[in-house]
Amino acid sequence: MEPPGVPCIPVETNLLLGCCREADRADIVASGLDQLRAALPESFHSHLIALAEEIRASTRLLRGLADRSQVHVGRVPLLANYLDVLLPCLSRTLNDITAHYEDKTLSRETRWRKMYNKMTEEAGGLPLPQRFVLYNHFLCLLKQLLTRSPSFDLNTLEILRARIVELREQRGIPPPPTRIGTSLARQDLTSLAVSQDRNSHWAEQIFSLPLPSRTALKHLRLSKSFGPFYPWGHLTIPQDSKVLFRRPFDNDTISIVVFLSSFDQCPYFLMRTMQGNTPWYSMFGAHELCIEREGSALQLKRWSRSEQCSKLWAALYFLTWEEMVLFYCTFVALKARNLLTVQVHPSEFSLHREKRLFQAQIIDDGFKHSLIVYEDIQTKGLRLHAAVWEGELRRCPVWTAFVTHQSQSPTWLSRRSRRRVWLKDVQLYVFCNTYHQENMRQNKSGAFEILFDKEEAAKRFKELFAVRSAASETSGTESMARP
Repeated sequence: MEPPGVPCIPVETNLLLGCCREADRADIVASGLDQLRAALPESFHSHLIALAEEIRASTRLLRGLADRSQVHVGRVPLLANYLDVLLPCLSRTLNDITAHYEDKTLSRETRWRKMYNKMTEEAGGLPLPQRFVLYNHFLCLLKQLLTRSPSFDLNTLEILRARIVELREQRGIPPPPTRIGTSLARQDLTSLAVSQDRNSHWAEQIFSLPLPSRTALKHLRLSKSFGPFYPWGHLTIPQDSKVLFRRPFDNDTISIVVFLSSFDQCPYFLMRTMQGNTPWYSMFGAHELCIEREGSALQLKRWSRSEQCSKLWAALYFLTWEEMVLFYCTFVALKARNLLTVQVHPSEFSLHREKRLFQAQIIDDGFKHSLIVYEDIQTKGLRLHAAVWEGELRRCPVWTAFVTHQSQSPTWLSRRSRRRVWLKDVQLYVFCNTYHQENMRQNKSGAFEILFDKEEAAKRFKELFAVRSAASETSGTESMARP
């Protein structure tokens, strides 16, 4: 489905569309610098790599700011003056870099030397990569201001603003306009910025934790979004809604923002796609979507009332199996715990193309849970998966943990009693606010404790990994012995 024609949009919206345009331009400039680096001796590479990486960071921050602004529309006026300061300066910098590396009257080495030295000199000695460090720090603070982060520092934002204004003057860029209605916003800036909800949601932590392993998926394609689409500002999102996380796909050409509505405290999925330089948005609640795996993609489907059938809303391709698992478990947990969800189809509790190697009941932080060991058929990756044992939330994910190369160590798993097993070097991703894994790590080594309901289950669990470890060692020995 193609988006409708672009309507007339207010001035503040143009600033956020400007973020998307400059993000696209930054992507092009970074690629141009990569091509320039390929033609230069290695001695030039470190500075070029640093510059390109900072420019790509600007791309991510600009698109992220535009995406999150959909959820925090009421706070966008707080950003207007600051974006007016930044965007023209950033745009001029990107244009100047382009002019330098496209100057075919000079050798490539001379182009780079002239670009670096001249642009450093015009910025009062600020090296060119550090100029983007300045821009990116400023953008990070704008994100914190938009989302009411307790880390927001107004003094630092004003210091950086003054530095960018100075840089504009050095480049001969006219002063930014003073927008009507922003004086009151600036007076209330401090009080509004720090009025943060201190209650953390489990979904805010899932994608901020590092991955203990990265198992590549095959047969990747471009992710797709199918709408229906709406322009920026045309979706009704209650004020003071809370962003849980944002996930980009395909170099941020598609993104998913998940937020809790302040109206009904239920999770919603906001998808952004690009048509040219223009962002388009589509939104559904978790209770309105279904999820299933198709190869290396997770497909999200919606119900079409007009056509009375299920239709594809998004096909999201993941680079790694771990990221796919985390997104899947997060979606299912959000949907199952959602007050607006009528029913979760049983098939949604199972990630397709996984084989169940083990299942038993455990007593976990005072709760009865199912502990399952899954093996991914495609990648052969292993993970532990705990789910609710009984009741309305039966089979809802509680936590998952990826089994990495650490499991080959003889000290990774130890049986401490008839029903008690300890695991060392295991990182849990928790999908529930009432579960506290620290209660299962009350030992000197900080190992994670699994308490099985039955002695036989503890025995089978240990034997499973002992057999796999032995098989792995045998395979490795045979591989070394081959000529």
